[in-house]
Amino acid sequence: MPSAHLPPAPIADLLSDTLTKPTPGMRAAMAEAVVGDDVFGEDPTVRELEEQVSALLGHEAGLFTPTGSLANQLALRLHVAPGEEMLADELAHVVRAELGAAATFSGITSRTWSSDRGRLDPAAPLRLLATGVGPYQVCTSLVVVENTHNFGGGTIQPLTAIRAVRAATQPVGVRMHLDGARLWNAHVATGLPLDDYGREFDSVSVCLSKGLGAPVGSVLVGSRDFVAQARIWRKRYGAGMRQVGILAAAGRYAVEHHLARLADDHARTARVAVACASAAPASVDPSGVETNILMLDVAACGWSPAEFVVAAGARGVRVYAAGPRSVRAVWHLDVDDSATDHAGQVLATLLACGGRESAG
Repeated sequence: MPSAHLPPAPIADLLSDTLTKPTPGMRAAMAEAVVGDDVFGEDPTVRELEEQVSALLGHEAGLFTPTGSLANQLALRLHVAPGEEMLADELAHVVRAELGAAATFSGITSRTWSSDRGRLDPAAPLRLLATGVGPYQVCTSLVVVENTHNFGGGTIQPLTAIRAVRAATQPVGVRMHLDGARLWNAHVATGLPLDDYGREFDSVSVCLSKGLGAPVGSVLVGSRDFVAQARIWRKRYGAGMRQVGILAAAGRYAVEHHLARLADDHARTARVAVACASAAPASVDPSGVETNILMLDVAACGWSPAEFVVAAGARGVRVYAAGPRSVRAVWHLDVDDSATDHAGQVLATLLACGGRESAG
């Protein structure tokens, strides 16, 4: 029986797409996985996952990591020497949600550019680019792009914008890393092949434990030499793993069975965006909702984000306070049509009331 001290489970848990539980088929794949010692490179299921994902992204090799943050940090460590800089947008996960790891672990300095909902404007990072500046200024070594953009609201980076940055940075030796935690969503929403995105970057990280529903894990891809060095740093950071094929099997199952169904999450998110806009037009522009993340400007409707989160939670909908004006709702494979309908009704009603209702 559930503990009396725990709150009741929400009807629609939209806190994050990291909340998914392994499906029965995924659990069966995990139980049947062939395993070995991954530190010695002897886990066949891990190797299969790494080869599968690197091929999908158009790169030579891959490395399985426990988390997306570790995958990103390994890439930053290898691309940027201590005292050099990376560039990223001001809302990027690598600068906003990885707890200063690039500076703490790797001595990396960073500068950021302003963006509209995380969308890449090639002119913005290129204005900051500093190369050939000698010993008197910090040199730029890396540009980081996030696709889809988490805190931007699931926005998709245009391939034309990515290619424009690549065309300017590659000739001057500045590398590019793609934080592709939700690249799967961009692929499904646009129909563009994954390697169309992947080939534009020196390295790519993709997450298996968000919309794809695996319980843990990301894959970092790049050249063979790059991945060989990343494997050393993974061990150095204390993340060498042993018979981890049971987790890699979940990742393989996720890629093979849960990729196409991301379209269902996108459709449900869009449906609720329309309901919220109908109830409170200032809260969201449905045309800007591209994937599985819905950002609502609750302050425009008289709510503080914290109060809105409490009020929605009391009605069975869990969302996340994402800033001084907004809350975030994220769809995933554990939120079905019934839960979506409930969420749409609750969120629209609260937005329409303009903060006049109590959280009770």
